[in-house]
Formats: sequence, C-alpha cells, structure tokens
Amino acid sequence: MKLWRWILLLVIVAAVAAFCWHWVAEDPGYVLIRFRGVTAQTSLLAAVVLLVLLWAAIAFLWRVVRWPFGAFSRRHRRVSQQRLAEGLVALMEGRHGDAERDLSRASRLDTLRGPALLAAAEASSRRGEHGRALESLDEAAQVAPRAARVLRARVLRRDGKPAEALSLLTSEADSGSLSPGGWREYALAALASGDTRRAREALDPLQKSGVLGTRAYNALEAQILVASLNGAGDGAVLNTLWSSLPKSQRRAPVVVDAYARKAAAFGLTLPAMDEVESALRREWSSQLVETYGALAGDDLDARLRRAESWLEGHPNDPGLLLALGRMCVRLKVWNKARQYLERSLALAPGVNAWEALGDTYAGIGDAALAQRCYRNAIAVARGDNTEPLPAAGVVGGHLDTRPIAIEERDAHGVPRLRE
Repeated sequence: MKLWRWILLLVIVAAVAAFCWHWVAEDPGYVLIRFRGVTAQTSLLAAVVLLVLLWAAIAFLWRVVRWPFGAFSRRHRRVSQQRLAEGLVALMEGRHGDAERDLSRASRLDTLRGPALLAAAEASSRRGEHGRALESLDEAAQVAPRAARVLRARVLRRDGKPAEALSLLTSEADSGSLSPGGWREYALAALASGDTRRAREALDPLQKSGVLGTRAYNALEAQILVASLNGAGDGAVLNTLWSSLPKSQRRAPVVVDAYARKAAAFGLTLPAMDEVESALRREWSSQLVETYGALAGDDLDARLRRAESWLEGHPNDPGLLLALGRMCVRLKVWNKARQYLERSLALAPGVNAWEALGDTYAGIGDAALAQRCYRNAIAVARGDNTEPLPAAGVVGGHLDTRPIAIEERDAHGVPRLRE
C-alpha cells in the first residue's frame, strides 16, 4: 500500500509539473534589472530560481560563519542533557547526593532549568535535606510554578508539616484548578493533619483524574474513610457521616468494619450488626466475620447459630473460627470454644486467638494453660516462638496443625473435589 501511494504521488507531481511548464512556456515573463549602467535581462522563472539559489547560498555562508561561535553553547547543551540523564538515573537508583549534584548543574541550561530543579528538589527531599529542597523549589517556581507548588507540598508533608502543605494547596483546591498530583498531595496532607472532610473532598477529583490506579485509589479511599469514621465524636455524627457516603464507598469491608466497631463503641450494636451482615451477604470477609463475633449484644445464641451455618461454606476460615470461639467463650461453652480456637490457631496463629484460648482455659479453671496462652499471645505480637500446649486436641505432644475441612466450596458454592 505504501508503494502504491508513492507512485500515485509521483504521478500527481509529474502531472502538475507538466501543466506548470506548459503554462510558463506560453509566457515566461520578462525581468529587466538596470543598476549603475549595468543591465541584466532574464525570464521571470529564471529570476525566481536565481533568488532561491542566492538565499540558500547566503544561509549556508551564515551558518558557516556562526559555527565556531556556537561550539561552546552546543557543548554546554550536550553536557547539560547528559547530566540531566545521569541525575535522573541516580535519583532512581537511590544515589541522591550524586543526583542532586548532576541535576543542579543541568539546571544551568535554560531549557532544562524547570525539570532539573524539580528533580534536584526531590533528591534533596529524599536525603532529608528539606531546606535545600525548598530552596531549589523557590528557583523552580519561576519556570514551573504549578509543579513546584505540588512538590513543595510533598516536601512539607515529608518534613512533618502537613498543615502547611494543606494550606499551600487549599486555594487551588477551592477553585478546582489543582493538578492531578496536587489532588493526591492535598488528600494526603489533609489526612495527615486530621482534616478528614477535606480529604474526602479530594476523592472525587482524584478518581476522575485517573492519576492513581484502581488498587492505589481504593487503598487511599479506604484509608480516608476509615479515618473519617474513627474521628466521629458521637453516634449521631457517625450515622450522619455514614448515611452521607455513596453506596460505592460503603461496600469496602475495611470501611464497614470501621463503622461497625465505632458504632458498637457508641452503643449502636444493632446498626453495626446489620451493616456487617449485609456486607457478608454481598462478599465474604474474614475481617468482618471476626468483628461480628466481637460485637456486644444479648442475642449471642442466635448469632452463634447463624455463624455456625457459615462453616459449611467456609470451614477453614480462621476469622470465622475465631469469632465462633469468642462467642462460645462469652456463652461459657468451654469445650466448643477450645475446639474452634485450636482450629483457628492451626490455620493462622494470631494474638487474638491465643488470647481467647487463654480466656477459655481460665474459664475451665486451668490457670497454668491460660497463662501459657497469654504468653504465646505476647510472643506472637513480638515475633517470638510460641510454647506448645500439652492438652486435649493435641497430636504427639503438639497442637494439631492439620486444617479440618467439612467441605471445600468455590466462590459459586460448588463443592471442590479433593486431590
């Protein structure tokens, strides 16, 4: 296809040239130049060709004359570009001192001044030299003011001054003229300074800009919403905030968990349980079911039966087993509590499970084993080794770590065949 296009173009050019030549041949024109007794006569076409050749010759001679004088500037430009490239590589490799030096030198070239100073400020900030970073940003603001402002906010936030960073970006945020990176810094600065309202205001522009990927945006959104819910002063404020959130923001398990725990702390146990149960019907979450077992209330028997019905679909979920064990501890069903908690520990040893098992043995009256469980909980929190339990449900002197499964099912509820 490309060959045919070239052939067609050549045919068109030849046709136009033939037509123009025929048109010029009929009347080539006449040009007479007389200067100081010298007379020159030629056709119009020849005069045009001579003028073009004269212009080309003058341009060539001008470049030849200028070449020696431009050698220094060309070398300066080449060296600055090389230093910029080396400085950026050093910045990515973590050689921040080398990066700062190379980028500062590269900024001497006017065309590279803005990006070089911004990168040099980032290198200084990563080294912890926040004062030098701000000095570089003062110079960069003369070339790239918006980018320098966003980077200044980042440097201030890293320096432990989120309120100053937030104040720097507030005017642009209120007018809606912040850049995508500015909205991210605005959200992080607001979150770090405790202004969760402004942090939530940045979520919508952030989502529309697409500056963050789906996973990164969801993580930041959940972090902001959890902080907002945890900062509620009373139950009325919490419910008002929860009802004002869009449905899409109330679906994340970590957000539902934060609301449920905060609502339960304010004595709103029923709304907390309703939200947790609704979330579990939409999507299974080990974190939520663990919270479900920790909520207060007088309907523990009904909740225990409901949670035990979930064992059929999730027999090896450590969060569900921990929730069942905790509810049995509160109901003083010690044997059942021990079985659930030992299975939970066999699947995923954790502080909460060891602590609940210690409560179980304390309820049974075995103070020695209860103290050992509590020591194990502390050991897990510290990252140390735990002590085995020489008790019932032990195989060969150690806790049975083989997961017990009634029936494994996939996400659609279809039983899996065992290998």
